[in-house]
Amino acid sequence: PRSILQWNVGSHRDISHESLSLFRLLEPQIEILVLGTGDRVERLHPATLKQMRECGIAVEGQDTANACATFNFLMNERRVVAAGLIPP
Repeated sequence: PRSILQWNVGSHRDISHESLSLFRLLEPQIEILVLGTGDRVERLHPATLKQMRECGIAVEGQDTANACATFNFLMNERRVVAAGLIPP
C-alpha cells in the first residue's frame, strides 16, 4: 500500500494504455489513479481513459501540485489510490 515505483514517463504525451499497465497490476487493485501532468493540466487520450474505467480504475488528471494534494486527501480518507506524477 505504501510503495514508490519508478514510472518511465517523461511527459503527458507518454501516458498510454501501456504506460498505465503498472497501475493495473497493483494489489490491492486501486480505485483511483491521480495523474499529475506537470505545470498544467493536460488532456489524456479518451481511449486511454476509457480503458482504465473498463478495468475499474477512475483516472483524475491534474497539474502535479494539485495531484499531490488530491492524492494526500484520498489517502487520508483511506481510499485505495495511486499517483502517477510528472515533475513540473
